[in-house]
Amino acid sequence: MPLDTHRSNVVLIGMPGSGKSTVGVLLAKRLGLGFIDTDLLIQQKTGRTLQAIVDGDGYQALRQIEEQVLLTLDVQHQVISTGGSAVYSEPAMEHLKANAVVVFLDIPLDIVLERIGDYSARGISRRPDQSLNDLFHERYELYSRAADITIDCVGKDHDEVCDAVVAALARETR
Repeated sequence: MPLDTHRSNVVLIGMPGSGKSTVGVLLAKRLGLGFIDTDLLIQQKTGRTLQAIVDGDGYQALRQIEEQVLLTLDVQHQVISTGGSAVYSEPAMEHLKANAVVVFLDIPLDIVLERIGDYSARGISRRPDQSLNDLFHERYELYSRAADITIDCVGKDHDEVCDAVVAALARETR
């Protein structure tokens, strides 16, 4: 299923644990597109894990590096899995939205907690005094605002989420 010519990419946004990387690979295979995980691009660029960046330089440093990586992405026909904090950068989101359909993989906080377990080692970009609950609610608003499509992932496995994204893209690009 071809996307329209001016929006040839699909960008996945959502909380850590929402399935962006896993669903992204499935979606890329299903749509015949390439796959990019921006967390991996950040690690390649810096030679460090996300957690090492947060531990060494703070969460703001991770967000700045993420913004730089996103702003330099110039790709076509890709599924792009973004880090959970990509939506904090308005310039980066505008850059991505210029040639992509943005899909929010929506999962509730209890599933985030269940899936990511001990989030202290996940390289999650949050203020040191910020609870995961507060972070979730802060980001939820940003994800909702940035998304062209929101997929409710509750009760769906990764294949079913992929199916839902494909169906929504078909409706979106008609």
